[in-house]
Amino acid sequence: MKRLLSLALVLALVATAGCANMTTRQQQMLSGGAIGAASGAAIGVLVGGSPLIGAAVGGAAGTAAGALWQDIKKSLP
Repeated sequence: MKRLLSLALVLALVATAGCANMTTRQQQMLSGGAIGAASGAAIGVLVGGSPLIGAAVGGAAGTAAGALWQDIKKSLP
């Protein structure tokens, strides 16, 4: 488990290193996906399921949330 989480952290750091030319929405999608994948993998391990499935589901949900974040913030009072 430690190895998987370490790998996810390294991949997230490498992926975010090239964010200088990205739009704010793209940066939020990338960070949301990375956070979601790491969280999903950890939850998958904790509940006794598959960390890979957890990472895939969490990454997809995090990417979607990151993409919609600006719209969500604008709709709040």
